[in-house]
Amino acid sequence: MHHHGFLWTGPKARFDDEALRRPPHPEPPPAGSRPELVQRCREVAAEFAATEIPPLETAYWLVKPRSSVRGTWEEPKEAVTWLAEQLDDYAPRFASEWDRDATHLTLLIDSALVRLSLGADASLGFYLERPSYLSLAVVTCSPHRSRPNLPCPVRQS
Repeated sequence: MHHHGFLWTGPKARFDDEALRRPPHPEPPPAGSRPELVQRCREVAAEFAATEIPPLETAYWLVKPRSSVRGTWEEPKEAVTWLAEQLDDYAPRFASEWDRDATHLTLLIDSALVRLSLGADASLGFYLERPSYLSLAVVTCSPHRSRPNLPCPVRQS
């Protein structure tokens, strides 16, 4: 078992486009569907795995481009160290004073360590200035606990 780190920042409007954050439906739209529905389904199918937009379900980071992986660690403590470094770097830009609170950030890091140690994922999100959004995730891999069929992005050929 190991852990992959993912980081995305971007415009809040792009983050809010939930259709691109969901995996494509396994079945195409039924015959006779509206052309705009068919087009939107094609767009989502083509873009979901190709973009670095955060998925709604954390496990689906594993199907995002390999370039999305910001680090890979064998031990949860190493992954949490990376997560803490990202929080330190971005905290001054957090839109909410509460999110910048050091005690709050320490609790988030402690919770992430517990989850990763149990084989689960850690996913955090923060609104930044302008309005932008920061998504941080550490995903447990090989295999993923809830989605064992998803491939490891680093060990893919």
